[in-house]
Amino acid sequence: MPAAPLDEADGAEDAVEEPETGPLRRCMVTRERLPKEVMLRFVLSPAREVVPDLSARLPGRGMWLSARADVLERAATRGAFAKAARGAVHVPPDLRARIETGLQGRVRDLVGLARRAGQAVSGWQAALEWLQKGRVALLVQASDGSAAERARLVGLRQVPAVTPLTGAELGALFGRDQAVHVAVAPGKLALAIAAEAARLAGVAAAAGSKGRAPAGGVPPALP
Repeated sequence: MPAAPLDEADGAEDAVEEPETGPLRRCMVTRERLPKEVMLRFVLSPAREVVPDLSARLPGRGMWLSARADVLERAATRGAFAKAARGAVHVPPDLRARIETGLQGRVRDLVGLARRAGQAVSGWQAALEWLQKGRVALLVQASDGSAAERARLVGLRQVPAVTPLTGAELGALFGRDQAVHVAVAPGKLALAIAAEAARLAGVAAAAGSKGRAPAGGVPPALP
């Protein structure tokens, strides 16, 4: 999905006043309406600090942003949160770092859940066997692994791949020091991992995080 131009946050109040029902939410900076799964929700703490609500379950009126580094920067520096909240707010200086850390944690949890459910395997040979049998909906590959090796495993297969975690982080989920390739079977967990990886890639895009997948605004298309 092409990135929308950044408008002034004049419509922030309107965006936050929209009822939080239905599958779409309006970004208070770009004004585009997107599926809530690919966006970021924020609420205010009792001390009026902006808090990322990555699971979209915290109480309070939600403020929604597209999961893009430039949008987050604009909201934090141009007063979008204060306009939406209709009053002074505190935007933590490490807000983006908090979001990245939180999203990485969500990816780890989901990949770990897929492993325990028998829906994910790690290692070149195991991933290749699943690919050959058509059992793979998503490849989660180490962000610090060899790009050439990652591409060689995928070959000409039309399998989406994301790189949200390092080899050590992936390895820890499978009881090993390193894991470069994790194959995930079709299902809700693959969809959820793809969505969280896309949000992480969007937020981390301008940070130059090593090996991160390019931001896309929407999760990779899964079979």
